[in-house]
Amino acid sequence: MSRFFRFLVMLLVLAAVLAGGWWWWQQRSAAQEAGNSAPAAVPGSRRGGRGPGGGPGAPGAVAIPVTMTTAEQRDLPLTLDALGTVSALASVVVRPQVEGQLMELLFREGQEVKAGDILARIDDRTYRAALAQAEAKKAYDAAQLANAKVDLARYQQLLSASGVTRQQVDTQRAQVAMFEAQIQQDQAAIDSAKTQLDYTVIRSPIDGRVGLRQVDPGNIVRSSDAEGLVTVTQLRPIAATFSLPQQELPRLLRAMAAGPVPVESIPAQASDPVERGTVLTVDNAVDAATGTVRVKATFPNDSGRLWPGAFVNLRIRMEVIQDAVVVPLVAVQQGPRGAYAFVVKPDNTVEMRDIVLGAVTQSEAAVRQGLAPGEQVVTSGALRLNAGSRVTPAEPQTAAPRAAPAAGAVEPGQRRRDPPQPGAAPAQPPATAPGATTGNAS
Repeated sequence: MSRFFRFLVMLLVLAAVLAGGWWWWQQRSAAQEAGNSAPAAVPGSRRGGRGPGGGPGAPGAVAIPVTMTTAEQRDLPLTLDALGTVSALASVVVRPQVEGQLMELLFREGQEVKAGDILARIDDRTYRAALAQAEAKKAYDAAQLANAKVDLARYQQLLSASGVTRQQVDTQRAQVAMFEAQIQQDQAAIDSAKTQLDYTVIRSPIDGRVGLRQVDPGNIVRSSDAEGLVTVTQLRPIAATFSLPQQELPRLLRAMAAGPVPVESIPAQASDPVERGTVLTVDNAVDAATGTVRVKATFPNDSGRLWPGAFVNLRIRMEVIQDAVVVPLVAVQQGPRGAYAFVVKPDNTVEMRDIVLGAVTQSEAAVRQGLAPGEQVVTSGALRLNAGSRVTPAEPQTAAPRAAPAAGAVEPGQRRRDPPQPGAAPAQPPATAPGATTGNAS
């Protein structure tokens, strides 16, 4: 046998050994993966939940626990969420209208006040004196007017007897008119003095909440003071402004034309109340830089939780679909042919039924075709289902948590486990039946 022939035989033998080893390693890896991924068999059933000699819906098949709900026929509101800023409908900086010494403040910071409530007083002695002077001037001119009227009557009698000339009568009549005008001027001066005196008592112009005071009693205050005395802000009702995309403007205008558009706040915590209001108006222009339009809504704010300047999440109801067949959005599955749902039949088997969706919200969907009111659909556990699978309603876990046993203690019905030896492989957790869950109760 030649050397080349022996070398060729050795190469063929080596290739056969390598091919056999590779095939054995592939079979062993596939067997391990199948053993790790396959659930433990339930006593009395075959692997995969099929009864002996039966398919998924056969009498001996294991029922798969799922959650289900009933399709309802009701009105489905379509909403938009937006981030808004709370603002007061009215906010007034209270400033003095006359100059003087601030004598007292008659409010507490943070107090709720009504329109007309007295907030502060300014020293009014100078303004009372000015009013008295104006009243005295009017009395003096009134006496002169009375005397001029008497002289006019006397001159008119003498004119008939040619005792005076007509020019003297006309001059006296002009004198009476001058004193009458002076009386009117004096009355105007009195009214002005009364107004200045009334300004020494500072009142709240609106209903609202008083803020922090900016000046203390004893200071000289003027109408030109920038900060004023205090700010009164209206909290009930209150407004919130938010922005919507310009594409939603036609829908909003149609909704406003049909009636009041409801707006509600999205509470940050479950315990917070929901504030409900309505859209007041839409801005008269779209912001070209952002492509949005500003909208203002009003809220009664009876709870007083909405605060000016704060951010709030809002939900605007744009329209309502009447008598829609509504299912939770989690019940809708997507496949190659489109949307479908697992419908539970009276014999507790499921049917994969194609559906046609209408409007979809964040949590619900309107079904236009393929589903009737009252039919039950699967909401969770659909990944384990096929057409004809047998299902059963999943029951919530009600077992109370138990205290962890002490180290080395053995629970009833269990054997004591020896601690693992150094270098030993960790114990594998027991296999669970299909549908069972593991983990600690939270």
